[in-house]
Amino acid sequence: MVTRAEIADGLRQLGLDRSARVIVHTSLRSFGQVDGGAEAVCQALIDTCGTVLMPGGTWDSTVVAAPPGTVRPNNAFRPAADWATFDESVRRASAYRPELPVDRWLGRVPDVMRAVFAPPRTTHPLFGYQAVGERAEEVLAAQRIDWPLGPIEALDGEVLLLGVGHTSNTTIHLAEQRLGMSRFYRYAKTGDGVWSEFPNLPGESHRFDAIEPSLRSATKEVRIGECRARLVPIATVLAVTTRLVLDDPGALLCSDDPECRCAAALAQRLAQL
Repeated sequence: MVTRAEIADGLRQLGLDRSARVIVHTSLRSFGQVDGGAEAVCQALIDTCGTVLMPGGTWDSTVVAAPPGTVRPNNAFRPAADWATFDESVRRASAYRPELPVDRWLGRVPDVMRAVFAPPRTTHPLFGYQAVGERAEEVLAAQRIDWPLGPIEALDGEVLLLGVGHTSNTTIHLAEQRLGMSRFYRYAKTGDGVWSEFPNLPGESHRFDAIEPSLRSATKEVRIGECRARLVPIATVLAVTTRLVLDDPGALLCSDDPECRCAAALAQRLAQL
């Protein structure tokens, strides 16, 4: 059984303190048993760090199909076959509301942060963020509808991976987008019978663990219970990703599935060249 105090102690072993600014990606299950569950993980982060940024997206609830005939170049998102199919996807989706739960695929911890600690949260209908601490409002204000990864830029801190790999490390997507790739258009329900298009949503990440050897020298690591906890500066992740993509436009992307968003992301990068 891992306690909140032990989690906080592990975070301090990584060098985190009240001056720390972290974007956190988590797996509650990775710790083993936690006394107090996800709430204990959230409290340990709040007690230890100065500013904690977490995903707060509502994609599961709000995303809808692309409208019929909407074919943007290299967008990796097939439009609905007809308007009846599209209208049904809009009907079944939830209109964006600030109280919607955080996407299930992001893990239990972010939604408990939302529900129990009620942090400030951005209003992007697909790719929101939430934050607590000294710079929370400032960091969240950096998100724009056309630039959803802005809070990572404003944080200017470190990436904290708690029991997850770099496939969860959204900072890599920020580096890609600065190079003109992994920028996709997606659609969300924003009101009763109302839908909108949103640009610059990031793409696939299933090959991102290939970056680990290049980040090893800048990564701090400890074990917290059964959790592999890693800390790496955002600036380093951005610099290393940029170098890898400049050397090879297909870096951190798969090349064996033409239907994958990786192929579209690569095409976007090649178009920049």
